[in-house]
Order: sequence, then C-alpha cells, then structure tokens
Amino acid sequence: QVQLVESGGGSVQVGGSLRLSCAASVDISSGYYMGWFRQAPGKEREAIARISTPDGSTLYGDFVKGRFTISQDNARNTVYLQMDSLKPEDTAMYYCAATRTAYYIHPPTRPYQYNFWGQGTQVTVSS
Repeated sequence: QVQLVESGGGSVQVGGSLRLSCAASVDISSGYYMGWFRQAPGKEREAIARISTPDGSTLYGDFVKGRFTISQDNARNTVYLQMDSLKPEDTAMYYCAATRTAYYIHPPTRPYQYNFWGQGTQVTVSS
C-alpha cells in the first residue's frame, strides 16, 4: 500500500507561483508513475503531469503550456509540481497519484489507471 500526502496548496494572485509536494510512503525510485491531477467543482478530474520515477521522463497536459514543471526527489520520496504564471482557471483541488510502472506498457494518463491517491490540496487563484 502506498500512502501519498500532498502539501503546498493555498491562495495566490494571478501570475503567482506555488510549489506542491507529494510525499510517498515508499521508495519511489523502485518504479512508479507519479501523477498530478486536478479537479474543479462540477468538472472531471484532469491530468496535469506525470513522471516516471525510474528514468525521470515526463508528460504534461496540453493546457500546461510550459507553466508547470513536475520533478522528483528520490532521497525524500517526494514529487513536486512547480506552478508558475497561475490563472484563475487553475483553481481546483490538486491530487497526487501513483501506480507501478510494471502495470503499464504505455505511460498511464487517465485517473482510473492510478491505484493510489492522496487526499488533495486546494489551490485558489484570484484576480
């Protein structure tokens, strides 16, 4: 069982930055896809970015457009999401998720493909 704990959310003004953290209870270097998702009220959960911990390869949602960066710190078993140039439409609950790389030939992009989830951290961007 993998436990994930997100932190770093909060309220920020348009154009500001936040760094979200996701601390895992396991050695993430042993082979996980770690993903960040978000869900706004009344909307479906959408994928922001994911990282493959064995090689650090990344994949981003189209809407990110260079504003967000996912990274990992294997020594801390933590994955980060650096968010810059924040917009009001980025307001949502942000979730960290994980699944084993052994489960998928192709990197997973859909929420149902991830087995473990954190409790979420709220991000609010105001104008």
